[in-house]
Amino acid sequence: MKILIINGNPDNGSFCAALADSYRNGAEEKGHEVKLVHLSDLKFDPVLKYGYKQIQELEPDLIRIREDITDSDHLCFVFPTWWSTYPALFKGFIDRVFLPGFGFKFKKGSPFPEKYFKGKTARLLITMDGPAFFYKYFLSKPGINSIKKGLLEFCGVKPVKYTIFASIKSTDEAKRKKMLDKAEKLGSAL
Repeated sequence: MKILIINGNPDNGSFCAALADSYRNGAEEKGHEVKLVHLSDLKFDPVLKYGYKQIQELEPDLIRIREDITDSDHLCFVFPTWWSTYPALFKGFIDRVFLPGFGFKFKKGSPFPEKYFKGKTARLLITMDGPAFFYKYFLSKPGINSIKKGLLEFCGVKPVKYTIFASIKSTDEAKRKKMLDKAEKLGSAL
């Protein structure tokens, strides 16, 4: 299986980066072909300046990542929860990469798109400083819903599973080790 892991945290020294490494290790142990990309290493303008009105040329890094997404069987997005969703860099990446014609195509006279990524699966690994129950039940998971339903399922990716690593700020090294082990097990379960 070809797996693409995208770390959406702008800080490559973050716990998200460690989770991405653990997921990769688990998948590689099972013999999968894995590529890990840190968005902060890519060179691109995260602002979609004209929406869909005017073509904004893709930078070489975005062209390559599109090829990686197309070639993959499984996607793993790793990102922190900032203001209930995700970092601006990750949002800008989504805006610039997932344009009509890539992942989906609007169909004339239909509210439903043609989905290009059927057959792909995905996993979201999400960190947050607050408790998961508050995010799930009081905020209704806005970041997860945006990526799972508004992006991936919209493009045909199913199933899209997610794992929340909560209360990161208050965890000690032993708890973080358990979280990293869990990420590795998720990667090896593919």
